[in-house]
Amino acid sequence: MTGNTDLADFAEDLRVEVNQRLALEPESMNGDMFVRVVGERLMADGALEDLHVCYLRQTGRPSLEVAGYHIGQDGTVLDLVTRATDRGATTVTRSQVDQLFRRAAAFAEACRDGLHRRMEESSPAYDMAQRIHAEWQQLRKVRILLVTDGRTTLDRLDAGIVAGLPATYDVWDITRLHRLATSGRVQEEIVIDLEAMGEVVPVLESPKQSDGYRCLLAVLPGQLLADLYEQHSGRLLQRNVRAYLQARGRVNKEIHTTLRTAPGRFLAYNNGISATATDVAFRRVDGATVLTRLHDLQIVNGGQTTASLHHAATLKADLSDVHVMAKITVVPADMLDELVPRISRYANSQNAIRPADFEANGAFHVGLERVSRAVWAPAVGGATRQTRWYYERVRGQYQVERSRLRGRGQLGRFEQEHPPAQRFGKTDAAKYEMAYLRQPHTVSLGAEKCFHEWTLQCHLDERDEPSVQYFQHLIAKGILFQRIRSRVLGMKLGGYPGQTAAYVMALILERLGGGIDLDLVWRLQSLPSSVAAVIPNVTELVRQVIIDPPDSANITEWCKKEACWHSVQQVAWQPPPDLAGLAMAP
Repeated sequence: MTGNTDLADFAEDLRVEVNQRLALEPESMNGDMFVRVVGERLMADGALEDLHVCYLRQTGRPSLEVAGYHIGQDGTVLDLVTRATDRGATTVTRSQVDQLFRRAAAFAEACRDGLHRRMEESSPAYDMAQRIHAEWQQLRKVRILLVTDGRTTLDRLDAGIVAGLPATYDVWDITRLHRLATSGRVQEEIVIDLEAMGEVVPVLESPKQSDGYRCLLAVLPGQLLADLYEQHSGRLLQRNVRAYLQARGRVNKEIHTTLRTAPGRFLAYNNGISATATDVAFRRVDGATVLTRLHDLQIVNGGQTTASLHHAATLKADLSDVHVMAKITVVPADMLDELVPRISRYANSQNAIRPADFEANGAFHVGLERVSRAVWAPAVGGATRQTRWYYERVRGQYQVERSRLRGRGQLGRFEQEHPPAQRFGKTDAAKYEMAYLRQPHTVSLGAEKCFHEWTLQCHLDERDEPSVQYFQHLIAKGILFQRIRSRVLGMKLGGYPGQTAAYVMALILERLGGGIDLDLVWRLQSLPSSVAAVIPNVTELVRQVIIDPPDSANITEWCKKEACWHSVQQVAWQPPPDLAGLAMAP
């Protein structure tokens, strides 16, 4: 009974989070916001590399339906997300699941065959279909994921063929999402059964060290690493400082040269990998210790090697003579967050690593969280009650803190002091900062990539706890971005509201010489009236550029290019005198 109650509470919390986000973006659809919220959790888990939420439903024969997509793993894997929402933790039947998968598969086939040619070019769905069609020749695999707030009883789903490509099917129902959220970790545990895979991996084991960890030395078959990456993709590299770079497909040329010309020398030429696990199992075979099972394997150094092996395997390279040295550190679960980042930092030596790649739990983000809990925002509109802006350094913090409160009184006070509309996370902060730095093309890369660029460009790993003034200015930048986006949505111009808002904000700042009076925005907790007045005109001018890419290119991809920003900078618009008076140094 307790388990069912916990599941019902989680389902209700998820519904509340979706509704809170909808309150901030009233133009969004409930189903789209559900996919976005769940997608963020799956990206944090590593089950998804990225996700562009875009719903399309076409009836007929065949029926098409999809809720979002991403093309990842060096352009070789198409992820399609479909949805079943408003189920209230009730059962989604096998036939319903099959129907949703068939519609998503039909969509993939239609994209291959040129579905975009029958669509309106200004719609985000056109962008999605056109890009999938353009990338189809590089694709090697299709993954279809169903996300739902209902429950399923499916134990496993067999792989299949979609539009001529190997395909896998995955269901994230409310039970699995609850398990992910309550596992005490961000990532759902990876368990690798080497025995079941038919792998014999002898190891040397160190004595248990004084800090409670131990190390294993092993030589792993290259094909094994390629297979593991095929199965788990980015989740295998979640703690790897280069994991994000791999998502961009920058494959190490030297590694590929060795694989192609001298595979038998790979062990000699390559530095190998460093990995962690929370638990392992062994057995004795002919006097040797053989590794049989790994719990929560994470490659903390060697992501480049692992991804390159997988890439080579997709190109039908023979990896039978390829072996990789591995050091596996078995770390108690309660030491992961402390020890693993240090292993990452000290183990990385194959290629130069910028300090900003170590972006997980640095002093800057911990400090920003601390400041956010201490600083009160000004009361506005004649109110006497002040509020705080809640920085959610770890995804789900807000809901966890909210759920711990007992009684309506405590919950009410918490929400009055920390309104849901004033909750923001790392990727939100990145968008605010990069838009203010007049890099709308970086904002358009997507949440995770924008965050990574912010980390690199602003050297966050080298920074200490931010000041109160920094926090206030960050919130002011967020107010600018969110209020501009809200007004863009209110104009009901169609898709690309996030990209449009970033470009509008950047162009206004550009014409003001690079900065605006952030202290004023902080005091107002709103857009200055002179800013609000120019948004419709600037938006119309900006959209003429971003929805008309050269050579009929994909609009979403065009917005990610610096050339798009350069084109927007050519727009003939100057701020009126009352707005120009707000100009400040950037």
